[in-house]
Amino acid sequence: MSVVVENLTKKYGVQKAVNDISFEINTGEVVGFLGPNGAGKSTTMKMITCFMAPTSGDVNVEGSSIYSDSETVKKKIGYLPENNPLYLDMPIVDYLRFSAEIQGVKKAEISGRISDMIDRCGLTAEKHKNISELSKGYRQRVGLAQAMIHDPEVLILDEPTTGLDPNQIVEIRKLIKDLGKEKTVILSSHILSEVEATCDRILIINKGRIVADGSAETLRQQSQGQELLTIHIEAKKGDVKKELLGLKSVETVKGVDGKDNWYTIQSKPDASSRKEIFDLCVQQKWYLMEMTGIETRLEDVFRNLTN
Repeated sequence: MSVVVENLTKKYGVQKAVNDISFEINTGEVVGFLGPNGAGKSTTMKMITCFMAPTSGDVNVEGSSIYSDSETVKKKIGYLPENNPLYLDMPIVDYLRFSAEIQGVKKAEISGRISDMIDRCGLTAEKHKNISELSKGYRQRVGLAQAMIHDPEVLILDEPTTGLDPNQIVEIRKLIKDLGKEKTVILSSHILSEVEATCDRILIINKGRIVADGSAETLRQQSQGQELLTIHIEAKKGDVKKELLGLKSVETVKGVDGKDNWYTIQSKPDASSRKEIFDLCVQQKWYLMEMTGIETRLEDVFRNLTN
Protein backbone atom coordinates (compact mmCIF):
# COMPACT_ATOMS: atom_id res chain seq x y z
CA MET A 1 0.00 0.00 0.00
CA SER A 2 1.83 3.09 -1.24
CA VAL A 3 1.26 6.68 -0.15
CA VAL A 4 2.36 9.21 -2.78
CA VAL A 5 2.51 12.90 -1.82
CA GLU A 6 2.87 15.22 -4.81
CA ASN A 7 3.69 18.93 -4.53
CA LEU A 8 1.55 19.30 -1.41
CA THR A 9 1.05 22.87 -0.18
CA LYS A 10 -1.02 24.42 2.58
CA LYS A 11 -1.33 28.19 2.97
CA TYR A 12 -2.76 30.22 5.82
CA GLY A 13 -3.05 33.66 4.29
CA VAL A 14 0.45 34.48 3.00
CA GLN A 15 2.14 31.88 5.25
CA LYS A 16 2.95 28.48 3.78
CA ALA A 17 2.66 25.91 6.56
CA VAL A 18 3.55 23.19 4.04
CA ASN A 19 5.51 24.27 0.99
CA ASP A 20 5.42 22.09 -2.15
CA ILE A 21 6.56 18.79 -0.60
CA SER A 22 6.72 15.42 -2.38
CA PHE A 23 7.60 11.91 -1.15
CA GLU A 24 6.51 8.29 -1.50
CA ILE A 25 6.12 5.60 1.18
CA ASN A 26 5.70 1.92 0.36
CA THR A 27 4.15 -1.08 2.11
CA GLY A 28 6.42 -2.49 4.79
CA GLU A 29 8.02 0.86 5.60
CA VAL A 30 7.81 2.47 9.02
CA VAL A 31 8.65 6.11 8.38
CA GLY A 32 9.43 8.67 11.06
CA PHE A 33 8.21 12.19 10.25
CA LEU A 34 10.29 14.66 12.23
CA GLY A 35 10.45 18.40 12.59
CA PRO A 36 10.41 21.20 15.18
CA ASN A 37 7.11 22.59 16.46
CA GLY A 38 5.35 24.48 13.68
CA ALA A 39 7.35 22.80 10.90
CA GLY A 40 4.26 21.35 9.20
CA LYS A 41 4.20 17.74 10.47
CA SER A 42 0.66 17.64 11.82
CA THR A 43 -0.67 19.73 8.93
CA THR A 44 0.80 17.25 6.44
CA MET A 45 -0.71 14.30 8.33
CA LYS A 46 -4.12 15.98 8.41
CA MET A 47 -4.02 16.51 4.64
CA ILE A 48 -3.05 12.88 3.96
CA THR A 49 -5.99 11.69 6.08
CA CYS A 50 -8.47 14.08 4.36
CA PHE A 51 -8.99 15.83 7.69
CA MET A 52 -7.81 19.06 6.07
CA ALA A 53 -7.89 20.16 2.42
CA PRO A 54 -4.59 21.24 0.84
CA THR A 55 -4.20 24.54 -0.99
CA SER A 56 -2.57 22.67 -3.88
CA GLY A 57 -0.95 19.34 -4.68
CA ASP A 58 -2.36 15.86 -4.22
CA VAL A 59 -2.05 12.68 -2.14
CA ASN A 60 -2.69 9.23 -3.58
CA VAL A 61 -3.22 6.18 -1.37
CA GLU A 62 -2.79 3.13 -3.62
CA GLY A 63 -4.09 5.15 -6.56
CA SER A 64 -7.01 6.79 -4.73
CA SER A 65 -6.79 10.59 -4.68
CA ILE A 66 -7.82 12.66 -1.68
CA TYR A 67 -9.77 14.83 -4.16
CA SER A 68 -11.64 12.36 -6.34
CA ASP A 69 -11.97 9.42 -3.94
CA SER A 70 -11.63 10.73 -0.40
CA GLU A 71 -14.04 8.17 1.07
CA THR A 72 -11.89 5.29 -0.16
CA VAL A 73 -8.75 7.00 1.20
CA LYS A 74 -10.36 7.40 4.63
CA LYS A 75 -11.29 3.71 4.76
CA LYS A 76 -7.71 2.71 4.03
CA ILE A 77 -6.20 4.89 6.77
CA GLY A 78 -6.09 4.58 10.56
CA TYR A 79 -5.31 7.91 12.23
CA LEU A 80 -4.18 8.78 15.74
CA PRO A 81 -4.04 12.59 15.88
CA GLU A 82 -1.85 14.58 18.23
CA ASN A 83 -4.84 15.37 20.46
CA ASN A 84 -6.33 11.95 21.14
CA PRO A 85 -10.10 12.21 20.35
CA LEU A 86 -11.72 10.12 23.09
CA TYR A 87 -15.20 10.19 24.62
CA LEU A 88 -14.19 10.12 28.27
CA ASP A 89 -17.60 9.06 29.63
CA MET A 90 -17.68 5.88 27.55
CA PRO A 91 -16.35 2.48 28.68
CA ILE A 92 -13.38 1.27 26.63
CA VAL A 93 -15.28 -1.61 24.99
CA ASP A 94 -18.25 0.60 24.07
CA TYR A 95 -15.96 3.23 22.58
CA LEU A 96 -14.13 0.65 20.46
CA ARG A 97 -17.47 -0.80 19.34
CA PHE A 98 -18.62 2.70 18.36
CA SER A 99 -15.33 3.28 16.48
CA ALA A 100 -15.69 -0.03 14.63
CA GLU A 101 -19.26 0.77 13.60
CA ILE A 102 -18.46 4.21 12.19
CA GLN A 103 -15.47 2.70 10.34
CA GLY A 104 -17.79 0.22 8.63
CA VAL A 105 -16.53 -2.99 10.25
CA LYS A 106 -18.98 -5.82 9.56
CA LYS A 107 -21.27 -6.50 12.53
CA ALA A 108 -20.21 -10.15 12.79
CA GLU A 109 -16.54 -9.12 13.01
CA ILE A 110 -16.79 -6.30 15.57
CA SER A 111 -16.47 -8.37 18.76
CA GLY A 112 -13.44 -10.18 17.39
CA ARG A 113 -11.76 -6.91 16.35
CA ILE A 114 -12.40 -5.41 19.81
CA SER A 115 -10.86 -8.44 21.54
CA ASP A 116 -7.85 -8.32 19.21
CA MET A 117 -7.26 -4.60 19.80
CA ILE A 118 -7.60 -4.93 23.59
CA ASP A 119 -5.00 -7.70 23.53
CA ARG A 120 -2.56 -6.07 21.09
CA CYS A 121 -2.69 -2.66 22.78
CA GLY A 122 -2.28 -4.04 26.31
CA LEU A 123 -5.72 -3.02 27.59
CA THR A 124 -6.87 -6.34 29.07
CA ALA A 125 -6.51 -5.31 32.73
CA GLU A 126 -8.34 -2.00 32.11
CA LYS A 127 -11.02 -3.02 29.61
CA HIS A 128 -13.97 -2.73 32.05
CA LYS A 129 -13.16 0.89 32.98
CA ASN A 130 -14.51 4.13 31.64
CA ILE A 131 -11.93 6.07 29.59
CA SER A 132 -12.08 8.90 32.15
CA GLU A 133 -10.64 6.51 34.77
CA LEU A 134 -7.53 5.75 32.70
CA SER A 135 -4.07 7.28 32.98
CA LYS A 136 -2.76 9.30 30.05
CA GLY A 137 -0.69 6.33 28.88
CA TYR A 138 -3.67 3.99 28.79
CA ARG A 139 -5.78 6.62 27.03
CA GLN A 140 -3.08 6.71 24.37
CA ARG A 141 -3.40 2.93 24.01
CA VAL A 142 -7.17 3.32 23.49
CA GLY A 143 -6.40 5.89 20.78
CA LEU A 144 -4.10 3.40 19.07
CA ALA A 145 -6.79 0.72 19.30
CA GLN A 146 -9.39 2.96 17.61
CA ALA A 147 -6.90 3.79 14.85
CA MET A 148 -6.43 0.08 14.10
CA ILE A 149 -9.93 -1.24 14.79
CA HIS A 150 -10.90 -1.44 11.08
CA ASP A 151 -7.59 -3.09 10.09
CA PRO A 152 -6.46 -0.21 7.84
CA GLU A 153 -3.70 -0.59 5.26
CA VAL A 154 -2.06 2.70 6.27
CA LEU A 155 -1.44 3.91 9.82
CA ILE A 156 -0.72 7.57 10.55
CA LEU A 157 0.31 8.13 14.16
CA ASP A 158 0.99 11.63 15.49
CA GLU A 159 3.06 11.30 18.70
CA PRO A 160 1.85 7.74 19.47
CA THR A 161 4.02 7.26 22.59
CA THR A 162 3.00 10.49 24.35
CA GLY A 163 2.37 9.81 28.04
CA LEU A 164 3.65 6.23 27.99
CA ASP A 165 6.15 5.00 30.57
CA PRO A 166 9.40 3.31 29.37
CA ASN A 167 7.94 -0.20 29.59
CA GLN A 168 4.85 0.82 27.62
CA ILE A 169 7.02 2.56 25.01
CA VAL A 170 8.93 -0.68 24.40
CA GLU A 171 5.64 -2.57 23.97
CA ILE A 172 4.19 -0.01 21.55
CA ARG A 173 7.50 0.13 19.64
CA LYS A 174 7.30 -3.64 19.10
CA LEU A 175 3.65 -3.35 18.03
CA ILE A 176 4.48 -0.63 15.49
CA LYS A 177 7.41 -2.61 14.06
CA ASP A 178 5.19 -5.70 13.74
CA LEU A 179 2.49 -3.65 12.01
CA GLY A 180 5.11 -2.27 9.63
CA LYS A 181 5.70 -5.75 8.21
CA GLU A 182 2.27 -5.69 6.59
CA LYS A 183 1.18 -2.04 6.57
CA THR A 184 2.44 1.41 5.66
CA VAL A 185 3.18 3.32 8.88
CA ILE A 186 3.92 7.04 9.24
CA LEU A 187 4.61 8.33 12.73
CA SER A 188 5.82 11.57 14.22
CA SER A 189 7.66 11.92 17.51
CA HIS A 190 9.95 14.30 19.36
CA ILE A 191 11.75 11.35 20.99
CA LEU A 192 14.51 10.87 18.42
CA SER A 193 15.94 7.75 20.01
CA GLU A 194 12.47 6.21 19.74
CA VAL A 195 12.24 7.09 16.05
CA GLU A 196 15.67 5.60 15.40
CA ALA A 197 14.70 2.36 17.16
CA THR A 198 11.34 2.05 15.41
CA CYS A 199 11.64 3.49 11.92
CA ASP A 200 13.26 2.18 8.74
CA ARG A 201 13.37 5.63 7.20
CA ILE A 202 13.21 9.24 8.40
CA LEU A 203 11.75 12.34 6.79
CA ILE A 204 12.66 15.70 8.34
CA ILE A 205 10.51 18.74 7.61
CA ASN A 206 11.51 22.30 8.47
CA LYS A 207 9.60 25.49 7.70
CA GLY A 208 7.20 23.54 5.51
CA ARG A 209 9.87 21.86 3.35
CA ILE A 210 11.40 18.38 3.37
CA VAL A 211 15.08 18.86 4.27
CA ALA A 212 16.16 15.21 4.69
CA ASP A 213 15.03 11.76 3.61
CA GLY A 214 16.83 8.51 4.42
CA SER A 215 17.71 5.98 7.09
CA ALA A 216 19.17 7.22 10.38
CA GLU A 217 22.58 5.86 9.35
CA THR A 218 22.43 7.58 5.95
CA LEU A 219 21.49 10.92 7.52
CA ARG A 220 24.34 10.63 10.04
CA GLN A 221 26.86 9.90 7.29
CA GLN A 222 25.65 12.82 5.19
CA SER A 223 25.78 15.16 8.18
CA GLN A 224 29.11 14.04 9.57
CA GLY A 225 31.27 15.14 6.64
CA GLN A 226 34.55 15.11 8.61
CA GLU A 227 36.01 12.40 10.82
CA LEU A 228 35.91 13.08 14.55
CA LEU A 229 38.16 11.16 16.95
CA THR A 230 38.69 11.11 20.70
CA ILE A 231 42.20 10.00 21.71
CA HIS A 232 44.05 9.44 24.99
CA ILE A 233 47.84 9.78 24.80
CA GLU A 234 50.34 9.34 27.63
CA ALA A 235 53.55 11.22 26.75
CA LYS A 236 56.70 11.80 28.86
CA LYS A 237 58.04 14.49 26.54
CA GLY A 238 56.98 16.68 23.64
CA ASP A 239 54.04 19.03 22.97
CA VAL A 240 51.30 16.56 22.05
CA LYS A 241 48.80 19.13 20.80
CA LYS A 242 51.37 20.92 18.64
CA GLU A 243 52.61 17.68 17.10
CA LEU A 244 49.08 16.51 16.33
CA LEU A 245 48.27 19.83 14.63
CA GLY A 246 51.35 19.30 12.46
CA LEU A 247 49.85 16.19 10.83
CA LYS A 248 48.69 16.70 7.24
CA SER A 249 45.30 15.07 7.84
CA VAL A 250 44.39 16.96 11.04
CA GLU A 251 42.31 20.14 10.94
CA THR A 252 41.68 20.88 14.65
CA VAL A 253 42.81 19.56 18.03
CA LYS A 254 40.99 20.38 21.29
CA GLY A 255 41.60 19.20 24.82
CA VAL A 256 38.72 17.37 26.51
CA ASP A 257 37.38 19.37 29.49
CA GLY A 258 38.16 17.75 32.82
CA LYS A 259 40.37 15.04 31.30
CA ASP A 260 44.14 15.36 31.17
CA ASN A 261 45.87 13.92 28.11
CA TRP A 262 42.57 13.49 26.22
CA TYR A 263 42.00 15.23 22.86
CA THR A 264 39.22 15.61 20.30
CA ILE A 265 40.53 15.65 16.74
CA GLN A 266 38.70 16.72 13.61
CA SER A 267 40.22 15.43 10.40
CA LYS A 268 40.28 17.43 7.19
CA PRO A 269 37.43 16.80 4.69
CA ASP A 270 37.61 13.35 3.07
CA ALA A 271 40.65 12.42 5.16
CA SER A 272 41.31 10.02 8.05
CA SER A 273 43.90 10.80 10.74
CA ARG A 274 43.98 7.39 12.40
CA LYS A 275 47.12 6.00 10.71
CA GLU A 276 49.09 9.27 11.01
CA ILE A 277 48.25 9.54 14.73
CA PHE A 278 49.36 5.95 15.31
CA ASP A 279 52.61 6.50 13.39
CA LEU A 280 53.28 9.73 15.32
CA CYS A 281 52.87 7.95 18.65
CA VAL A 282 55.34 5.25 17.56
CA GLN A 283 57.84 7.89 16.38
CA GLN A 284 57.54 9.96 19.59
CA LYS A 285 57.45 6.86 21.83
CA TRP A 286 54.08 7.96 23.24
CA TYR A 287 51.52 5.52 24.60
CA LEU A 288 48.29 5.62 22.60
CA MET A 289 45.88 4.44 25.29
CA GLU A 290 42.65 4.87 23.36
CA MET A 291 41.35 6.10 19.98
CA THR A 292 37.60 6.19 19.38
CA GLY A 293 35.52 7.53 16.52
CA ILE A 294 32.72 9.91 17.52
CA GLU A 295 29.45 8.97 15.81
CA THR A 296 27.16 11.81 14.83
CA ARG A 297 23.93 11.48 16.83
CA LEU A 298 20.51 11.77 15.23
CA GLU A 299 19.88 14.71 17.59
CA ASP A 300 22.89 16.51 16.06
CA VAL A 301 21.64 15.83 12.53
CA PHE A 302 18.19 17.16 13.49
CA ARG A 303 19.62 20.36 15.00
CA ASN A 304 21.89 20.98 12.00
CA LEU A 305 18.99 20.69 9.58
CA THR A 306 16.38 22.64 11.52
CA ASN A 307 18.29 25.47 13.25
